[in-house]
Amino acid sequence: MRLTIRRRAGRRAALLAVGAMTASLLLTAPQQATAGPPNLLSNPGFETAGAAGSDMPSCWSKSGWGDNDFTFATVADAHGGTKAMKVSLTRRVDGDRKALVTENSTCAPTVTPGKQYDLSAWYKSNTPDVSVTVFRRDTTAGWQYWTDLQNPPVSAAWARTEVRTPAVPPNTDKIAWGLSVYGVGTLTTDDYALEEVGAVPPQPACSGTAEECAKGKWQVIPAQNPVRSMHAVVLKNGKVLLIAGSGNDIAQFNAGTFTSAVYDPANGSFKTIPTPVDMFCAGHVQLADGRVLVMSGNKGYPSADGKIGYQGLKDSYTFDPVTEKYTRTNDMNGGHWYPSATILGNGDVISFGGLKEDSTGNVTAEKFSAAQNKWLPMNEVNQTWSYWGLYPSMILMQDGRLFYSGSHTFGNGTPGTGASIYDYDANTITDVPGLRNKDERDESASVLLPPAQDQRVLTIGGGNNERNPAANRLTDIIDLKQPSPAYTAGPPIPQGLVDQGQGKRPQTGAEGKMFVSAVLLPDGKVLETGGGLHDRADPVFEASFFDPTTNTYQPGLATDPIPRTYHSASFLMPDGRVMSVGDNPGNGTYNHNVSIYTPPYLFKGARPQITSVIDTQWVYGDTQRITVNRPVAKAELIRPAAVTHSSDPNQRFVDLPMTVDGNNIDLNVTSNPNLAPPGWYMLFAVDANGIPSIATWVHLGGPSALAATQEQPSAHEHAFADKLGPARQNPAQRNSAPVAPSAAGCDRHYGTVNVCVPTRFPAEVQATTKARCDWLASHTYPKRLKVNGSDPLRLDPDRDGYAC
Repeated sequence: MRLTIRRRAGRRAALLAVGAMTASLLLTAPQQATAGPPNLLSNPGFETAGAAGSDMPSCWSKSGWGDNDFTFATVADAHGGTKAMKVSLTRRVDGDRKALVTENSTCAPTVTPGKQYDLSAWYKSNTPDVSVTVFRRDTTAGWQYWTDLQNPPVSAAWARTEVRTPAVPPNTDKIAWGLSVYGVGTLTTDDYALEEVGAVPPQPACSGTAEECAKGKWQVIPAQNPVRSMHAVVLKNGKVLLIAGSGNDIAQFNAGTFTSAVYDPANGSFKTIPTPVDMFCAGHVQLADGRVLVMSGNKGYPSADGKIGYQGLKDSYTFDPVTEKYTRTNDMNGGHWYPSATILGNGDVISFGGLKEDSTGNVTAEKFSAAQNKWLPMNEVNQTWSYWGLYPSMILMQDGRLFYSGSHTFGNGTPGTGASIYDYDANTITDVPGLRNKDERDESASVLLPPAQDQRVLTIGGGNNERNPAANRLTDIIDLKQPSPAYTAGPPIPQGLVDQGQGKRPQTGAEGKMFVSAVLLPDGKVLETGGGLHDRADPVFEASFFDPTTNTYQPGLATDPIPRTYHSASFLMPDGRVMSVGDNPGNGTYNHNVSIYTPPYLFKGARPQITSVIDTQWVYGDTQRITVNRPVAKAELIRPAAVTHSSDPNQRFVDLPMTVDGNNIDLNVTSNPNLAPPGWYMLFAVDANGIPSIATWVHLGGPSALAATQEQPSAHEHAFADKLGPARQNPAQRNSAPVAPSAAGCDRHYGTVNVCVPTRFPAEVQATTKARCDWLASHTYPKRLKVNGSDPLRLDPDRDGYAC
């Protein structure tokens, strides 16, 4: 499962294969930097010898890591002047070697946070395993790896590579860089340059009200969602699949009425889609070809007396965005109500957790083979026999391992530290420390922060559906690039207004939110919105931006006027806006209103445009050219949403380092499919003021790339998270894990099954009949709830068979 891919030696010449394009768009010669002199590097051509006794030129150092055999040599085969640097690998198990600008105050150039820099060098190589590698000096933490920007192709003759850095992060005063070789072969380099991009972006002009330009704007659209959607998937054509199944409505389940809908943003219409089984609380993920794999769902609701809980389906289907129809695949090996679903670097899908057909916890891993288009037999899938809970957030790491972030739904008392790294190949689970209040992260949200290359995960909020305390404000951040990754505390979630049935009031103390949505935006921030203070109750009206570059929240954004708690979803659309649907509180109602959020960046003036894309079929390691109508600062791929219950572990933002020649931009596509699993992506270009273009859809991977997928070297990836503690012992082989029928946090002795009277009322509600009945009334529960059997919450003192 630790999968990487080697760029094909004859890298796709998408830039050259379009004769109909104008000659000005063709890459026929090395491009010139848009930034002029001065070159900020000392001794860029290796001409000045080092100090007496040194075997490296002045201001250059030998660098690298791992198990390999190598040589460094200053040679006369130069591009300019009389000297060049030759680095050879003759044996390689892992790691790389490179000549690196010396990391000291004299040699490493001074840079300015927020600025961008063009890096260039001349090179010759006989291996595709070469990378432009950059380090930065943090004024607090010191020197650290920053990023790999580009994979220059094999070249027997001197060729020039050039690439632009992202904006320099805060607290950075120096950078150092060089060309790394990480496969057996030889790399010769000369005439390095580092030049500051001098263009000053125009000041943004507010095109809305002052409040809209600062906070953004929400709008409730006239059309209503026709189905009680629990799941939302942005399709490769820009439409949105909304899956309801029975919609948490026992009457619909008994009638066999299962629904989905497709929303078309182009005309604001909804189309109801026939749905074969109850996909209520299924799992879903987008396959490499753009179909949506929908797994499991609801085989049966809990019994009226609460003796059996929800039951998972084995059934699995794909949804085709073109035909807008479901097609059945083979069955999974068992039922998985609330399963995880993570796409891997080779296009396969792995799934864990959920409830079986008998309501017990499913302990088997399931794997969907992309090549065979089917779920594999259990004996062909590595098994730890571990119970991962319901909707465990399993995020693909850059080396193919999976990070369980600690976010989940309806399941507490998680083992160990509450977060862990799962190595499929070794079949081991290793805990990582630092997640605070691990048993109050029910219905938290976790996202891989932008860019995916940084390998940092943010986990936000949560609660505990069993004890039902007020949701927390916790934010925890983990850097998976560290040798021994650990969560560290982030800033608390900003507070807003909460409605507990007596009107809105300001949140106080440690009150936060659960059922929160976290959406990656094209400007690199995370929109945090929606959520509630308690399990299926008490919506919180608050929204903020989390900025990964500063690890801070921007509070006080405009708030969605519609409550968004249980069974709600928020997600990015190709036009850069955010859509929000759903709300299904414990009283059994459902909100069909649809909200659209326009972020402040769309009120800053005209947006840049991607005026051409030479090729929309991309292969790993490619250089792909686009043209834009004016300068942009960055470009990225954002994987379209497939979200339910605050969970979308496949959401990711992949940076595309740029080589800039006026309005022609060459984008350097990652060679690692674990950073960007194969599939359809939204391509955004973003200017220096954070204003994004409308997205262009591109496909990454393709049959040729997937066929070439195999164990190959990739720069740096095995250096991350390589000093973990001991793995925990896996359980012995077993059929299931015990799970209480009340796992969903509802006492089934009252009302119909889609009405959730809490097993535990919030702490501020006194344990009396009157206080509990007053709470139910304030939250608009049905006035007469039938008592099913006994009355454990003492809601029927006159014993007429009805509560309150």
